[in-house]
Amino acid sequence: MVKMGTQEEHLPNRGAHKINMMNRRTGSITGVTDVISFDIAEVLLETELGMLQIKGADLHVNRLSLEKGEIELEGRIDSVQYSEISDFKKSGESLLNRLFR
Repeated sequence: MVKMGTQEEHLPNRGAHKINMMNRRTGSITGVTDVISFDIAEVLLETELGMLQIKGADLHVNRLSLEKGEIELEGRIDSVQYSEISDFKKSGESLLNRLFR
């Protein structure tokens, strides 16, 4: 449920999503539906609640289970940012083209 002003809006077809982070060095995330890209500086995930971009240094994926929707990361985590999936799509332009600009 998301509160918007005085109204409550139910978000249909959305599952649970949780982020646990310890000392900005390790993190576990649930509700992951796809891994778009990852390297030592950035991990881009599609979650139940939108795109999740994690930036840092020496990032490593220790465990990934898309069947369970879980991922565990290790490294220095500098930022965690959400955006809507539609923000990554432009008409006539693929997600991969936008990522590799």
